[in-house]
Amino acid sequence: MSGLLALLDDVAGIAKVAASSVDDIAAAAGKAGTKAAGVVIDDTAVTPRYVTGIDASRELPMIGRIAMGSLKNKILILLPALLILQTFLPWVITPLLMVGGAYLAYEGAEKVLHMLAPGTDAKADADHTPRDPAKLEEQKVTGAIKTDFILSAEIMTIALSQIENDSLWVEAIALAVVGIGVTLGVYGVVALLVKIDDIGLGMAKRSPGMRGFGMALVRGMPVFLSALAFVGTLAMLWVGGNILTHGLHETLWEAPYETIHHWAEAAANAVGVAHGFVVWLVAAVCDGIIALVVGGIIVAVTHPFMKKAAH
Repeated sequence: MSGLLALLDDVAGIAKVAASSVDDIAAAAGKAGTKAAGVVIDDTAVTPRYVTGIDASRELPMIGRIAMGSLKNKILILLPALLILQTFLPWVITPLLMVGGAYLAYEGAEKVLHMLAPGTDAKADADHTPRDPAKLEEQKVTGAIKTDFILSAEIMTIALSQIENDSLWVEAIALAVVGIGVTLGVYGVVALLVKIDDIGLGMAKRSPGMRGFGMALVRGMPVFLSALAFVGTLAMLWVGGNILTHGLHETLWEAPYETIHHWAEAAANAVGVAHGFVVWLVAAVCDGIIALVVGGIIVAVTHPFMKKAAH
């Protein structure tokens, strides 16, 4: 009996440790996922364009293939690679984050440029688009997975930087939770977005009472997707600039981060209400401007080489 009681006591102790670990994983995954939200928004905004021009019956299968490729990127490649770096070369994480931040700044600046001068790449895109639907689908899926790899690398690196736990397996499980959760969330939303117009048409055809609502969905989706793309661009610039200023603060140059923080606090004190929101807003605007400048420089430097490669 004493042996059984001792065993039950050990089991209870293990259960408490497991419960504590689950709490640690949940907290780490939640914090990491929140920090990566800016890249997630952009990922959601970017993906629907890959099914543009594809037959409606192939949209969901394509999104499924892209989602599986995204999971492989995150779980099979990025997760073990990042944990190895975290274990043996932890100092590499901040420079990697800064490289990713510079990439986000570049992507954001390029999108702003395209907003200001739309259609600049339309002819090049048309010249390189295959006419065979199967080849077009394969090309779009491959391109989407390659783009996803870059965004996934940034999401997973940001997530890892936010996990404050010394246990390797807690870090691994938290990263896996973030990776799986982000993938399911992004591609679930994308699947819904690309089918909203079909849902609206179905409503309009099958129910006279729902015709107005159904057609409103159809007409509203292009506006909504444009708004989502705009929000994604702002989020990308904010996150990219924030990563760059934090990285500089931790490595070489503390002034940009501390100056932004000082301005944000001064603005919040001057306004006198919603202190936390004002601090965040001012810092986000400053980070976004920094990212736009850095990204604009990268675009200006790389654009001539991109044009030569395209020709």
